[in-house]
Amino acid sequence: MSPQSKSVELNIDGLVGPTHNYAGLSFGNVASAGNKGNASNPREAALQGLEKMRKLVKMGLPQAVMPPHARPLTHYLKQIGFTGSDSAVYERAWNANPSLVANLMSASPMWTANAATVSPSADTADGQVHLTTANLVAMPHRSVEAPQTERLLKAILPKAVVHSALPSNTVFGDEGAANHNRMCQSHDKEGLEIFVYGREAFRDTQQTRFPGRQTLEASKAVARLHKLDDDKTLYLRQSAKAIDAGAFHNDVVCVTNGTVMFYHKDAFDDVAAMQKSVRGKAEALGFEPEFLMADMPLQEAISSYLFNSQLLSLPNGTMALILPKDAEETPSAKAFVDHCLSGNNPIAEAHYLDLRQSMRNGGGPACLRLRVQLTEDELAQVHSPMLMNDAKISELEDWVKRHYRDRLEKDDLGDPALMTECRAALDELTQRLSLGAIYDFQMEGGIT
Repeated sequence: MSPQSKSVELNIDGLVGPTHNYAGLSFGNVASAGNKGNASNPREAALQGLEKMRKLVKMGLPQAVMPPHARPLTHYLKQIGFTGSDSAVYERAWNANPSLVANLMSASPMWTANAATVSPSADTADGQVHLTTANLVAMPHRSVEAPQTERLLKAILPKAVVHSALPSNTVFGDEGAANHNRMCQSHDKEGLEIFVYGREAFRDTQQTRFPGRQTLEASKAVARLHKLDDDKTLYLRQSAKAIDAGAFHNDVVCVTNGTVMFYHKDAFDDVAAMQKSVRGKAEALGFEPEFLMADMPLQEAISSYLFNSQLLSLPNGTMALILPKDAEETPSAKAFVDHCLSGNNPIAEAHYLDLRQSMRNGGGPACLRLRVQLTEDELAQVHSPMLMNDAKISELEDWVKRHYRDRLEKDDLGDPALMTECRAALDELTQRLSLGAIYDFQMEGGIT
């Protein structure tokens, strides 16, 4: 890539699906477990996510949308012996095993930080953008996402190299960009890619209350697929303390952007060693890293999702934080943000948004987006109907209001009408976004 090539960061946000619910499926996710069984509001959840997208558009930042996955996964139910029409399969599975169906009705693909790991063309040996679809094998309800995610990524980024998910076993447990960071002088410069893992599949003796989802083996496999330079790649271990406190992904306790690492003091076991490793590799790339570390109660960091904020480079050269309202309402979190804003660092703005529907399931602003650094030429190759502006967001808001329920309880997941509603909504959405037949039900020729 030419040194003069300008690059930007595209945020691809997951559009919350019409089956957004609180089934408490994610072991190790404290918020998800704590809200299990509560009624959800899919309409409000989707509108909150769209408002976050609008905020970034107004800030002058490229923004794209990732459509929801179709639910329920009737082809999965057919693979395990349920027969008949899709509606009949759905009803028979619900009557036989409601917990199984709940796993196949999850709207978890909305958290696109777990969709894939991304390496920009500035970092790869072949000068192409690489994405590896995450296999998400740690949780049954997420392990089914990869095939549809891969299709959608290829539709959004038709010129990128989109790799299929790693082998579907716990040795190669891969949770996507939620355990991956990149630091650089600017988006167009070669960067330091930092993979954060929770365990080593073959050599681990460390016991944790909750499982480490990302493996070192998976991280190294992704780095090989992306043709990364070992001298510009780093593997860091997430602390067991953070995992056991509910930081099931590293992005719950750490986020980076440009030269800045914004993190909790317990994100890594040995902070001094981490800083030394990052500093050494960063200096070889021509920049000095800036460490913004919070010494605050770990539980408050996790409950507020302070570090699950988006840390963004603005057109004026400064940075902004996009945070959940929960961080503003947590005194220790708000105090740290205020300290950063008043300090000598690039962060100049903080914006607090209402994302409570997602937060109650354990996903904050950073969970809802996949960040992709692109040159201007690469951005021009993105499937343009997926790129958002204010008018398109308004159209999607109207679509949500017409198709989404404003209340969903656990027993509603067995309602046969819900599948038909979901499919009708997605069929219209794919036409709006010029995607063609991208869902299994469309390729098989029917909504019911």
